[in-house]
Amino acid sequence: MADGDAGPVVSFGSLITEGTTLSRRGQHRKALGCFNNALKLREGDKQCLITRSKCFLKLGDTENSLKDAEASLQKDKEFTEGLYQKAETLYTMGDFEFALVFYHRGRRLRPDQHKFQLGINKAEEAIMNCIGNPASVKLENKEELGFVSRQAESRQANQKLQTKPTKDQKGSRKKQRVKNPKTERELLGQLYDDKTFLEKLLKDEDLMQISLRQGGKVEDLVLDGISYLNQRRDFWQQQKPIYARLYERRLLQQRFIGDRRRKPAEIARSIAKDMEDIELMLARGSAEENCRKAERVLKKIQGWAEHEVPNKSELIGSLHSCIGNAQVEMGQMEAALRSYRRDLDCARQNALPMSRALDNIGRVYARTGRFQQAINTWEKRIPMAKSSLEKACLFHDIGRCYLELGEAETAQDCGEKSLESADEGGDVEWQLHATVLVAQAQVKLKDYRSAILNFERALEKAKLVPDQAAQNTIL
Repeated sequence: MADGDAGPVVSFGSLITEGTTLSRRGQHRKALGCFNNALKLREGDKQCLITRSKCFLKLGDTENSLKDAEASLQKDKEFTEGLYQKAETLYTMGDFEFALVFYHRGRRLRPDQHKFQLGINKAEEAIMNCIGNPASVKLENKEELGFVSRQAESRQANQKLQTKPTKDQKGSRKKQRVKNPKTERELLGQLYDDKTFLEKLLKDEDLMQISLRQGGKVEDLVLDGISYLNQRRDFWQQQKPIYARLYERRLLQQRFIGDRRRKPAEIARSIAKDMEDIELMLARGSAEENCRKAERVLKKIQGWAEHEVPNKSELIGSLHSCIGNAQVEMGQMEAALRSYRRDLDCARQNALPMSRALDNIGRVYARTGRFQQAINTWEKRIPMAKSSLEKACLFHDIGRCYLELGEAETAQDCGEKSLESADEGGDVEWQLHATVLVAQAQVKLKDYRSAILNFERALEKAKLVPDQAAQNTIL
């Protein structure tokens, strides 16, 4: 369509852009219409599904928000934006344990995105708020037992809709045991003492037959509490260790006998806690402390055997990357480059993803003025890009380097590729960056008329974002 046409361009990218703008203005229902029309043009587009899911969530429609988030993951189970949106929706729905699972999956794939760590923190806090402190729960042998456990009481209303268990059923529930009590204690944590106490109460036949004012007997309430704790145990048995299942899954399959008698679960929890501390330190701006901590953990892991830490290579690579990030923050660019190269070597030698290391190496080259080396590094990264937004970012950064090298024509070509990818993903912010790059390249080529048109387009996008600093720069 010609530039002079007054009517809107009815394309996938324009619909996404319009929907995003409406959503940012709080007009979520109108935005939904744009996203619905966009999905008619490109059915199953995962980026569009995510933006519509966010819109549903803003409207309080958690069911449809979850459906869209899950649909975005159908073809790509490692789509991190889909994992994050599903986790956010589950958190909003109050399914904190499952939200925690997906926050962890996302963080494992993209440890550089701190939103996953923030999600983990808030989900853990929500779970603890729901469970509460077991020491605060008291059971008294009176005519009525007003409270056995917080969870059991919350389910009391649903008991009336269920048929009462028969004596045989009650007997079978009493006999439910986990073969290994140590495993159950580890899974339930402090709640294990509560479960043991409830099981002891069952032996008091007189207490169990006391009737409650709201109906039923003490026995029913105690059994319900035990049933709930068994469900929690089963859930954590499937999911645990959420914080370190990459480490423990293989460790638990092996018989570990060492001089120091270290337990696999303890090693896994220790490593996971160290990695979380390292990420949080950098997020808070403590670069020096972060670097020292990462170096200590790296030395510790290097001293362990493969059977103690099955994903040792992956962890070593991640720690080199963390050290490099801290060194960049401290301005130690050459040291950071060495750390990132070690991360790349780990990835190559162990068939691990190289995207993170290549991204970081390219950034250091660009920041230190070695633009051709940055271009060469990022060009290797392009085939690994999993989304249109990744491509938009890569083409933009490569084009910026070509512009610095005085190769304006190539820079313009990269800017147009970046804009095309940004349009495909419907991301206004990257449309802005790409359009500015194209305009700047056209200035270098002395194509001033085209440059002015692109600067005007960029100004409109800067108003949509909104970005006042960008507007001032463009003007």
